[in-house]
Amino acid sequence: MPAIEAIDRADPEALAVFDAVIDVRSPSEFAEDHVPGAVNLPVLDDAERARVGTIYVQDSPFRARRIGAALVARNVAHHLETALADKPGGFRPLVYCWRGGQRSGSMATILANVGWRTTVLAGGYKTYRRHVQTRLYEDALALRLVLLAGRTGSGKTQLLTALAARGVQTLDLEALAEHRGSVFGDLGHPQPSQKLFESRLLAALERLDPARPVIVEAEASKIGDRMAPPMLWKAMTAAPRIVLTVPAAVRARHLATQYAHVVADRAAFEAALARLPVHIGRTTLEAWRGLADTRDLEALAAALIETHYDPAYDRADRKEGRPPPLASLALTDLAPEDLDAAAREIEAMLARVG
Repeated sequence: MPAIEAIDRADPEALAVFDAVIDVRSPSEFAEDHVPGAVNLPVLDDAERARVGTIYVQDSPFRARRIGAALVARNVAHHLETALADKPGGFRPLVYCWRGGQRSGSMATILANVGWRTTVLAGGYKTYRRHVQTRLYEDALALRLVLLAGRTGSGKTQLLTALAARGVQTLDLEALAEHRGSVFGDLGHPQPSQKLFESRLLAALERLDPARPVIVEAEASKIGDRMAPPMLWKAMTAAPRIVLTVPAAVRARHLATQYAHVVADRAAFEAALARLPVHIGRTTLEAWRGLADTRDLEALAAALIETHYDPAYDRADRKEGRPPPLASLALTDLAPEDLDAAAREIEAMLARVG
C-alpha cells in the first residue's frame, strides 16, 4: 500500500507546498469554517453523516461502518470522476477532516492508491483551529496599525479602497465580517460564523508586511455579530489615529445610498431599529418609520446622525486612555476625486512617519 504522509502544522508555510487542500467534512461543517483556500469534497454529506451516526447509536456500530463505507466509496468515486478528474500524476493533495480520523483516512487511502503523493493533516480541522486561536488569542500582533477614524458616514470604507488601490497596506474588517459595523450595517445576508471570520482575518493578517504600516478602519470591538479577537482589539486600542472630518449633510447623503437596501426590506429595517439604544423614544422611531415609508433616506440618515450616531461617537471619543490623533483630515465631499486626494495625502503622511 502506498505510504500516506502526515503533517501536524496548519500555517501558510506548511500548506504552501500542496497543490490542493481538500476538506472532506460535510458541507455544513465546511460552511461554518475551513482552512482558507480549501475545497470541499465531502466523503459524507450532511444527511448521510446524520444517517450513519443514528445507525451507529441506535442500531449497530458494525452496520453503521458498513453503510458508511459504501457511501464514502461512492462519494470518493464521484470526486475522482469530477473535481479530481484532470489532476496529473504529480498532483500533491493535503486531506483533512474533523480530527484526522476515518473520513480523511478513507479519502487519503484511495488518493494514494491512485498514485498521488497524499498527505493528511494530523488532528484534522482541530489542528488548524488551534493555530488560529494561538495566533489571534495568544500571540502579540507584529504589525504597525494606523486607525482611520471618523464619524459614521465619513467614507472610511471607500477611502480604504482608494488607499489599497495606491498600494497602501489596508485591513478591511467590514469586508471580512460582511457587515458595515453600524446599527444599519446589515448587508442583506448572514454574516460568516465567528470561526470563519477569524480564519479570514488571520489569512489577511498573514499576507501583510510587518515592516510597513497597515491602515484599518476604527471599529467597535463588535462588527455586527462578530467580535474582534483580543490580539487585534488590543493593538487597535493602542494604535495612532487619522481622523476624518466630513460635513453632516455630506455624511447623510452618503449613508442614504448605503441604507437603501435595508430600508427597502421592512423586516430588516425593523430589526435595525430594535438594535438601537432604549433611550430612543417611540415618537422618534415613528418619525423615522415615516421617513422610511416616504423613502426620504437623506432625512432619515440625517436624523440618525443627529440623534444616535454622533452622540455615540462623542461618548466613545471622551474615553480616557485613547492616544491623541496622529492627524486630522477634512473632506468637503466624498466624490471619487475627493477620496483619491485624501488617499494621496495619507500615503504621503505614512511615508513621512515611516
